[in-house]
Amino acid sequence: MKQLHRKDLFGWSEFNKERNLDFHSVLWVRDGGNVLIDPLPMSEHDHSHLQRLGGVNFIVITNSDHCRDTENIAGSTGAPIYGPAGEEDTFPICCERWLHDNEEVVPGLIAYQLEGSKTPGELALLLEHTTLITGDLIRCQIAGELCMLPETKLADAHKAIQSVKRISDLPGIKAILTGDGWPIFNHGSEALHRLAKAL
Repeated sequence: MKQLHRKDLFGWSEFNKERNLDFHSVLWVRDGGNVLIDPLPMSEHDHSHLQRLGGVNFIVITNSDHCRDTENIAGSTGAPIYGPAGEEDTFPICCERWLHDNEEVVPGLIAYQLEGSKTPGELALLLEHTTLITGDLIRCQIAGELCMLPETKLADAHKAIQSVKRISDLPGIKAILTGDGWPIFNHGSEALHRLAKAL
């Protein structure tokens, strides 16, 4: 895993040929138990690194299309799975907890529910007010510039735009770790404002 912009954040990626961009997963190393977000399959190297960093205590899934390797990792570690409440009735894997809008996942990590994306109630996660972790709706296909999921894949474009604008109003966001595409490590709020203005 690669260290990200903070000493307690790590990530690993997988290149998707069909979309010509990287998919990403995030690990937050914390005293109260490490959190994995949208975990992709791990190489032997990354799995060993994870163990050296203390393993995994919680797995958070932003939307059903990002279940990825969650079941295997949860099965081998015993970590509980948290998923979006908007998909409780249709989620493809069992979750121990369903996350609602503006809910604290663990201390310092807040879930925000996004409407209108390709899955109901997709989550964006705000870490200690400064790092936004996104699933599908907010992405970055060109380095430094955020974009939204293509309109053809949205359940409701108007609701999706309002969700993005709501997230852009959150103050003090420095970094944005997208599930799909490039990360943005600085001036995250400015990138969100540019996106919101363009919609």
